[in-house]
Amino acid sequence: DDAAALGSMLAARVPELLAHAGKTIVVKYGGHAMTDEGLSQSFYSDVVLLRSLGIDIVIVHGGGPQISAMLKDLNVDSKFVDGRRVTDERTMEVVEMVLGGLVNNKVVNAISRAGGKAVGLTGHAGGGLIGATQMEHWVVDESG
Repeated sequence: DDAAALGSMLAARVPELLAHAGKTIVVKYGGHAMTDEGLSQSFYSDVVLLRSLGIDIVIVHGGGPQISAMLKDLNVDSKFVDGRRVTDERTMEVVEMVLGGLVNNKVVNAISRAGGKAVGLTGHAGGGLIGATQMEHWVVDESG
């Protein structure tokens, strides 16, 4: 039975997990992973389980597919250079709306539904807690 196998596996791992009690673990939760409902439910359950064992979890979430979908819905052209989204001012507004609003709230609410407690932060709301530096990126066409 799957439940018994899972219980047995977890029981064997508890001592190893308890060694991390009182520590903070940072987890990247990618936008593509969020599109798989089964994987998402498992992720949120695991976060709640780890917290119940005394491990503090910081989730850094993505949202690439969600951003792309919203840009498409709003008829905003989006382009990528070397696999990175080029963000003009309008694109950045949409990125902030999707990541800081839609995705962040979805993650917080899903953790709550899984039995945990969560607070969502953004770079703006964090009072300087989170920051980034704009990257320079040069594109040279074939003419040099």
